Amino acid sequence: MGVETPQSDAELLQAVRAGNAAAYGELYERHVAAARALTRQLVRGAEVEDVVAESFTKILDLVGRGGGPDSGFRTYLLTVVRRTVYDRSRVASRQVTTGEIELYDPGAPFVDPALVGLEKSLIARAFLSLPERWRAVLWHTEVERLKPAGVAPLLGLSANGVAALAYRAREGLRQAYLQLHLGTLPEHECRPMLAKMGAYVRGGLARRDSKAIDEHVDGCEECHGVLLELTDVNRGLRVMVGPLIAGPLFGGYAAALARTSLAGGRAGGVLRALGWLRRAPKGRQAAAAGLTMGVAAAVAAAAVLLPVSGERPVVRSSEAPRVAQPPAKDDPARVRVRVPPPSERPAQVPPPARKDRPGRARLRATIDALGSLVRAQPGILALRLRNYGDAPSAELAAQVDLPPGVTLVPSARRGHSAALAGTGGTVGTVDGWACRPAEGGARCARKALAAGQGTTVFLRVLVADEAPQGPGPAVRIAAGPLRVLAKAETGVRGSGAPARFATDGKVTVRAIGNALLSCPQERAGCLEARRREGAQRDNDLWPMTGLDQDDRSDTASSSGAELSVPKGGEVVWAGLYWSATGEQAGPIKLRPPGRKKYLTVRPGQVTVRELPLGPVYQAFADVSELVGDARANGTWWAADAPMKEGVSRHAGWSLVLIVTDPAESYSQAVVLDTAAVVGGGARRLRIPLGGLRPAAAPARAELVTWEGDADLKGDKVALGSGALTPAGGERALSNVFDGSSNGVAEMTFGVDVDTVGAELGVDPALTIVTDKDVVLFGVAALSVRARS
Repeated sequence: MGVETPQSDAELLQAVRAGNAAAYGELYERHVAAARALTRQLVRGAEVEDVVAESFTKILDLVGRGGGPDSGFRTYLLTVVRRTVYDRSRVASRQVTTGEIELYDPGAPFVDPALVGLEKSLIARAFLSLPERWRAVLWHTEVERLKPAGVAPLLGLSANGVAALAYRAREGLRQAYLQLHLGTLPEHECRPMLAKMGAYVRGGLARRDSKAIDEHVDGCEECHGVLLELTDVNRGLRVMVGPLIAGPLFGGYAAALARTSLAGGRAGGVLRALGWLRRAPKGRQAAAAGLTMGVAAAVAAAAVLLPVSGERPVVRSSEAPRVAQPPAKDDPARVRVRVPPPSERPAQVPPPARKDRPGRARLRATIDALGSLVRAQPGILALRLRNYGDAPSAELAAQVDLPPGVTLVPSARRGHSAALAGTGGTVGTVDGWACRPAEGGARCARKALAAGQGTTVFLRVLVADEAPQGPGPAVRIAAGPLRVLAKAETGVRGSGAPARFATDGKVTVRAIGNALLSCPQERAGCLEARRREGAQRDNDLWPMTGLDQDDRSDTASSSGAELSVPKGGEVVWAGLYWSATGEQAGPIKLRPPGRKKYLTVRPGQVTVRELPLGPVYQAFADVSELVGDARANGTWWAADAPMKEGVSRHAGWSLVLIVTDPAESYSQAVVLDTAAVVGGGARRLRIPLGGLRPAAAPARAELVTWEGDADLKGDKVALGSGALTPAGGERALSNVFDGSSNGVAEMTFGVDVDTVGAELGVDPALTIVTDKDVVLFGVAALSVRARS
């Protein structure tokens, strides 16, 4: 007898809709191992088989009613598994009733609350726009990394056919991705380059065209990001599409699937499905019972008839037993089932008894620098640990190995060296960790970590002037018999933005600011420029004079900005930054809302840089205690910073905060500061965002920049996924530094306090680019939603 090509998943689903029970048994055999691989990342013990059985039953119910997938059975199944676990946990915690769960249509895409926003990433949107067959081949070959021979039966193709289909699907993905970028209306000069980018990646361009793209990409951050994504679409699929379909524990799923044979799980699994069906809600029982019984019969018969060699006989669809009729339009259940008489039914074999194994802890750790570890600068390391098991861990002991030249900074707080403030449950604290310096790094200890619980500790470190660049920090964690090792990808850098402060919790970032110099009010055109109108909106075009808005005799220059924190929010950390032309920094005055007197704030750190027209400084002071004791909402005033008047001068201030937000998801927040010159010979500044996890998570960034000019365009900001539009000012993605500041409606000459929102790219970094202007980039405060 000749060998026939197995039916594809699409053909089997079509047969199931026509009432072929054996076809669903074949789908079960093909995909049950994958369902178990994912389920075991989410639940433990006997619940694994219950979740798997319920998931298959849900899909069977929907397919019988004319819904469900057409060809991509695997991705559909994984989505239903995650939704099933989520729904069961909600029922267990009494957040929803089983009746409400019955109303859920498993055919609708499920976005885990911890993954909200991931589906909006460009690579995910491009993937979801593809035909289902292309999505299926990309999922199996690029995301799950199965061999073409293993994918062939699922698609009804030969191994060579799978390879060819995967090639076409990758090209389709690249084109869809490019179309999404073109839809964002990039700069005019970018359009012809983007149109050729797909051919460039394939090596199909002439040398002259390739050189033109090379030169353009070298100077265009947005197109550089596009090229990185197109060159490594496989990585983008695994980093973004993998978690979108399989959830935050995609890595564990992929590893488990690689160790598991896809041919495992036959009649026993279906009999367990029957066991679940007896416990399932009655609405689902009525719709699926008959066809599920047929599936059990077909799979049981197949198990008996298998040859000793283990070869699977091919069942032609024309020979398969038909135990159900096609759906009838007037049938409420939309499935008409012929139940076999007792003489034809297989023996009801009870499922084997299960012995629940005792629970165990499963730990995963990461360690990274927040921002960068920069020579001669302090920094912060983030050590994160989560227990993915179903039992508490033993007490934790962590040995942190620091790079040469990096030492732990002991804290004055009871021996803890944690870069955190606050004691409320909504803000990350030392969380029970105690850390002390040790040879080569630090030793930290903590009590046991409960199942499902995560913990974070931020370690302050100091980088020596001559610290060598090399490997990053590492951590070895012991918890009873468990041992976990984690290493950071990068260590000490020659330049970058070190972290000033970091925390985890229900937190977000805010920043306001204003200028202390402005155009002379009596000059023609000044009032127009202050309203952001006319053609003289740069401080280079005016003899800048002190701005004094508080109508007080005891200040020479002053300005205010309106602050609004989330309802119920509290201040966790606050930093005051001020900058002006000159190299002599000194104290500044600050007045909180509702207060009559100014308070003098002295700088804790001063950095001087050289701009084309002379030296400028940036000063910093930690004002967390001052701001925390005051009323946060309202107008904050600053006055009398050291400054110089004249043409092309600037002076201004910014208040940067991390605050709690009871309505926010669990997030990470970090403040990075660096007085870095951008423009001229260094037209691009890239600030790595190491330690912020994960990629594709929604992020909010508050940016403080000095000496920007509204009439000099070409300023762009990116977080690894294309140029971003600021929330204020002219809202131009190619002129971010336009003399606008949060909390102020009028022109703020030479001062920019901007808010941008985006998703972190695959390689998270904040990039500042300016083509014509020269600015001093000062501060970046970011909050990123944490998925795990």
